[in-house]
Amino acid sequence: MPEPLLTVRGLNAWYGESHILHGVDFDVSPGEVVTLLGRNGAGKTTTLKAIMGIVRKRTGSVRFEAAEIARLGIAFCPEERGIFASLDVEENLLLPPVVKPGGLGVDAIFALFPNLRERRHSQGTKLSGGEQQMLAIGRILRTGARLLLLDEPTEGLAPVIVQQIGRTIERLKRDGFTILLVEQNFRFAATVADRHYIVEHGRVVDLIPNAALATSMDKLHEYLGV
Repeated sequence: MPEPLLTVRGLNAWYGESHILHGVDFDVSPGEVVTLLGRNGAGKTTTLKAIMGIVRKRTGSVRFEAAEIARLGIAFCPEERGIFASLDVEENLLLPPVVKPGGLGVDAIFALFPNLRERRHSQGTKLSGGEQQMLAIGRILRTGARLLLLDEPTEGLAPVIVQQIGRTIERLKRDGFTILLVEQNFRFAATVADRHYIVEHGRVVDLIPNAALATSMDKLHEYLGV
């Protein structure tokens, strides 16, 4: 394996007095798509927020490109998407700052998501759920970040849109992006990911390579309760 792009060691996090993460450890290598799988409340989203520094009370080590907690070059797409109602599609895309060279221009994002080109002057919250998800992903692609943290990008979307999101993730991987993906839908995750970390009660308890997923279904069903 190449030198990890992201290394997380002993990550603890709290919301108020509630201790959510209990020493999370994992690595993500350049060009990989890696998922965090687990039941609701396992700590998956909190892990992404702790990596980004959104969780105020945390301990442990997060290293990106061998730099201690260097957030430049990491982009976070939250589950709630964060689309601004008062801005149209193009204005939403132009909102985040560029943190590194190499980000996609607006035309390249429209080529990736043709639906957005057709709706470029529509208010962000007048889009369908699938179009809002495309806009949320497209927005972070402008920043130049090469490590993308995607939180439940397929939740609540129609199957045809889920397939489109899957094709987009595959395209981004081919283009050299590295993706850390939180997913409830392990069947979708299996179509895009290289490896799956299982999160339970705020800890990483197992690692399943995608190639071993078919032979690990009993264990996976036990972990996920499906």
